[in-house]
This record gives sequence, C-alpha cells and structure tokens, in this order.
Amino acid sequence: MDLIVQTLPLLARGLAATFQLALITLAVAALISVVFGLMGTSRRRSLRWSAMAFVEFFRDIPLVVNLLFVYFGAPLVGVPLEPFWAAVVSLSSWGGANGAEIVRGGFNAVSKHQRESAAALGLKPWEVLYYVLAPQVLLPILPPFTGLFSILIQATSLASLVGALEFFRTAQIIVERATLMTGHSPAFAVFGFVLCVYFVICFSLATFTRRLERRLADRTSKRGMKVQSLKQEAAESI
Repeated sequence: MDLIVQTLPLLARGLAATFQLALITLAVAALISVVFGLMGTSRRRSLRWSAMAFVEFFRDIPLVVNLLFVYFGAPLVGVPLEPFWAAVVSLSSWGGANGAEIVRGGFNAVSKHQRESAAALGLKPWEVLYYVLAPQVLLPILPPFTGLFSILIQATSLASLVGALEFFRTAQIIVERATLMTGHSPAFAVFGFVLCVYFVICFSLATFTRRLERRLADRTSKRGMKVQSLKQEAAESI
C-alpha cells in the first residue's frame, strides 16, 4: 500500500492518459457507429454492402491483432503512428464496427409503416430520421452501447502492448522497478489497485446510463400519455 501511495502521481498521469484515450475512442467509435449503422439501413445497395464489408472485416478480427496490425502496418503505407494514436485508430474501428450493428438493428426494429406514414405527411428524410425514428431507437440501443463502451474502456489497457504509456502500462513499470529494487514483486497490490480503478470507472458508466435510461423512459411515457389525452379530447370534441 505504501508503494501505491508513493507512486500516486505517476499513476495519476497514467490514468489521465487512459481517460484521454478512452474519451477520444468513445467519441470516434460513436460517430463511426452512427454513420455505418445508417448506411446499413440505406435503400442503396452500394451503401449497405460497404457498411457490411466494414463491419464484418473489423468484427471478425481479434482486437489485439487489429491493434498490432494498425501499429506495424501504418508505417508501411507511409503513415507512421505513435502508440497512442495507433490505439485510437484500432479501438475506434473495432468499436465502431460493433456499434454499427447495434445502430442498424435498432433502426430495423422500427416498423416500416412509420417511415412510410412520416414520408406521406411530407417530412423530409432527415426530418423522418430526427423526429420519428431516432427517439424510438435511442432507448433500445442504450444498454448494448453501454456494454460496448465498457469493453472499449477496458480495452484501452491493450495499448500497453504497443508502448502507449497509459494506466496499465504505468502499473507495469512500477511493478518492474519495485521488483528490481527490492527483490519482491508488488504485482498483486498494484494490479489489484488497477482492477479497482477500472471497476469504479465502468460501474460509474453503467450507473449513469441506467439513470439516463430511466429518464428517457419516463419522458417517453409522459409524451405518450399526453398524445393519448389529446386523442381523447379530440374524440370527445367530435
């Protein structure tokens, strides 16, 4: 425990790097998920096939292999990447491919007649997407997206394989130095602390998402009650 207290500044810098990596990865993965998820529901066959090829390619490759492929393959095409950005590219592409399937499944779960009815009312495609489809899709895809984001946060520790100085790699350095200096390995204590930190982060994300899900569900139910009351008032007035 004394070693952890003494190395807290170093662990804090590693944790800050992990947060930075996680936030960038989650943002890029969410953007990729929406873009390729919508492409997967497009009426154009070329867009659907492009989305399917992207999703299947990255989903069928193990994440570790994808990370090593990006890190060692990027210099071969003239784009050398630092370990941090190689991790961002690999994690975002893998997370985006899995998230795209979640988005596509959510939109396909909405019945076709709602799109047809909205189009018959003269709504533009983006208006149908924003006002009709998106509110219905958001609630069902929220839980699986939370699980995906938790996996991506945990997967940031894989960046240590290519030398990124994030939280897990920092803990490894501390264990190695302490073992060389004292002759005893503090691996259990240090990595136990790392385990607790990752648990707190992912548990907090899951708790926040559950609260957000309840709020959205309450708002949706209230909106449905208002619509139902308006229908009853209209029927009574007739």
